[in-house]
Amino acid sequence: MKKIALCLLACWAVWQVNAAEEGDWLTDLSKAQAKAKTEKKMVLMDFNGSDWCPPCKALRKNVLTSKEFMDFAKDNLVLVDVDFPHHKQQTEEVKKANEELSQKFSIEGFPTIIVLGSDGKELKKVVGYNGQSAKEFVAELQKLKSQT
Repeated sequence: MKKIALCLLACWAVWQVNAAEEGDWLTDLSKAQAKAKTEKKMVLMDFNGSDWCPPCKALRKNVLTSKEFMDFAKDNLVLVDVDFPHHKQQTEEVKKANEELSQKFSIEGFPTIIVLGSDGKELKKVVGYNGQSAKEFVAELQKLKSQT
């Protein structure tokens, strides 16, 4: 019984670490916008190729899963993952929604970060990742927040 309890505790700890790393990323923009409006937060959309795009992986590793970014996001952002994987499985519904978002926001490369105000107005669009630190990335988001 003790071994089972320890195993369950270990599994829970791993799940918690993964959840903390991934944050609360949504995949439905309309739900994200409703939440942003209610909570008076900005929406950050990450258009990416999570399993094949090196700059997307670097952005996720260096910025989007960093403690500094996640601490800022918790109080200021609703996060939306718009993923175009080559190997990861997605439902047809998610694939279709992501393609529609890609067309709506004229996505021409990965990664593309789009920040929307709580009113849905586009505040910023950045294509690519130039190695920016989490601290620099958050500073830009703080400037955007102060302008809204």
